Amino acid sequence: MSQHVVVIGAVAAGPKSACRFKRLEPGSRVTMIDKSDVISYGGCGIPYYVSGDVSEAMQLRTTSFHMVRDEKFFKECKDVDTMTMVEATSIDREAKKVYIRDHKTGKDGALDYDKLVIATGAAPRRLNLPGEGLKGVSYVSNPYEAVRIRDEVTKNGASKAVIVGAGFIGLEMAEAFSDMWSIETTVVEIADQLMPRYISSALAHMGQTHMEENGVTFHFEEQVKALEGEDGHVRRVITSKRTIEADVVIISAGVVPNDVLAREAGLACHDRGGILVDEGMRTSDPDIFAAGDCVVVKNQISGSTLYLPMGSMANRQGRVVGTNLAGGDARFEGAVGSWVCKIFESSMAGAGMSLETALMSDYDAMSVLLVQLDRAHFYPTKELMTLELVVDRTTRQILGIQGFGSAGDAMVGRINAVAATLKYRPTVADISNLEMAYSPPFSSAVDILNTLANMADNALAGLNRGVGPDKFRELWNERESGRYFFLDCREAGDANKYMEKHPAHWHNIPQGQIYERLDEIPRDRDVILVCNTGARSYEAQIMLDHKGVRSTNLHGGMAALKKWGGEP
Repeated sequence: MSQHVVVIGAVAAGPKSACRFKRLEPGSRVTMIDKSDVISYGGCGIPYYVSGDVSEAMQLRTTSFHMVRDEKFFKECKDVDTMTMVEATSIDREAKKVYIRDHKTGKDGALDYDKLVIATGAAPRRLNLPGEGLKGVSYVSNPYEAVRIRDEVTKNGASKAVIVGAGFIGLEMAEAFSDMWSIETTVVEIADQLMPRYISSALAHMGQTHMEENGVTFHFEEQVKALEGEDGHVRRVITSKRTIEADVVIISAGVVPNDVLAREAGLACHDRGGILVDEGMRTSDPDIFAAGDCVVVKNQISGSTLYLPMGSMANRQGRVVGTNLAGGDARFEGAVGSWVCKIFESSMAGAGMSLETALMSDYDAMSVLLVQLDRAHFYPTKELMTLELVVDRTTRQILGIQGFGSAGDAMVGRINAVAATLKYRPTVADISNLEMAYSPPFSSAVDILNTLANMADNALAGLNRGVGPDKFRELWNERESGRYFFLDCREAGDANKYMEKHPAHWHNIPQGQIYERLDEIPRDRDVILVCNTGARSYEAQIMLDHKGVRSTNLHGGMAALKKWGGEP
């Protein structure tokens, strides 16, 4: 039976819902409305337009075959009626009407619906700072903002930028300013690390170090208090600790779901924001669906709610909505929270819980950190990859994985492999035996994922007792106390540099000589073992355990320490 579907929101989930439904029910009518005149754009591409990687803003709105996704496109190619600059002001669920205001004409009206889709997205979290209205201050929310930001750089000659917030968008914008435009760039973050809650402090520090090497300055545990300007243009950022000069300011303090329309209509919403939906993407009203950045979904690991505003999720949810509008039974079972962020020549990625979020969720969690080559050691081109695995001690369930590596596909591929398993609650054994495609140009015979899980297995068994680079640095800072004996298990050629630099504290016994030189190792001090990646020092730890010598292994070895920025 022919029906009329009204879709509120035309960026990602809305268009996907509308187009999927029309393919299944071409005889039905769809009206899609949006309060902006720019629709169906790739918002996640905005930092790459600002950087110049994407040359024209219009490319964010085009299909892969170079057609602009505007009203004409949706009508002629998708048979979807689209009304731009039209805002939904309220929903009458009993009468099945959406009341609207046309901002082009100023007139009010109403649309009748049989089924309704709410895809109102999210809005930048406003800080409401004094001076926020000055020129040069922007939120990264739509293509208009993108053009304005790039114009500040290319036309107005900006030389100093401040980014407020060290999340996805903040880091990507920092790279855009520093790398492409050589702008002096500072990031201010209220938390004590970048990407708070998404990655551990060790991985965060690696990302920070890499960005600092590329000219970005960070100030953590600082709150922006005000913005000051001259002649109507921003010139200074005032934080809780300092004043920073700036002629461009980007506020990227996260987003909040646009759920006001749903709340006012009496639909069930989460108390912290976001429309509640079932696995079919239905709201508490069976004739109203919701999808995209305005909804919260199920966390497939913990079973709690998850808010993850990403274009990839919005499109997948939109297809489910479109199918179910046509009477189907599609399911969006939830998400594990997969993400990736490019920073200069490197990237950070993750899926599932970080150690911090796992502990906050009352898991008996631990993590192990591993540095290993991304392909066979004998293959001529290879790079070190750092992965951290989060595990529940009691059940041995994998709770999450995060990584830091090159900007290529190798590290993200490993994250994605584990992400695909997380909803099935894999254990350490599952990842230890996970089948990976092997060829020397692409991986090692024992893939880094297998090794990482084996390392977790050893740690759970008490065989591989270690610390990451952040904790190692704390131990090293206490070297004058006499409590620790730092033992480099590499060959002399690798260790000599540090022995010459720290003759009283850095010692060297190659792993293969541990037994024959055992008398050189004190029994009354904690032995801290070091090698390149943590593999030989683990072997040394096993040998010392056999002889009754207590020791601690540096997980990730000197490779992790160098990436972290804490080389002795």
